[in-house]
Amino acid sequence: MSNPWHTLLAIVGLGLVTLVTRAFFLLPDRELPRPDWLVRSLRYAPLGALAAIVLPEIIMSQGELLPLGLADARIAGACVATAYFVWRRGILGTIICGMAVYLPLHIGLGW
Repeated sequence: MSNPWHTLLAIVGLGLVTLVTRAFFLLPDRELPRPDWLVRSLRYAPLGALAAIVLPEIIMSQGELLPLGLADARIAGACVATAYFVWRRGILGTIICGMAVYLPLHIGLGW
């Protein structure tokens, strides 16, 4: 059985580590110098992370590649979301448009 003090110490320690790592960029008085190439590349980090999360969900199910067809709500939602992103270049609108197509097809029609 675990000692309650060990559990409390672990919780406090993990909380401190989380606080320090999340507040690390807020602590300096001035902005840390960063190379221009790093600043430019960080603009694409949210889009890259979103693609890394969404793409496997579109083409896989339970670790298996799906035989993708036209009657798949994921494909329809991804196509609409991609079209919106090409048109407007907005991440939030891309998510909203993709889900506005995906959810009715998936929940309503059972695709």
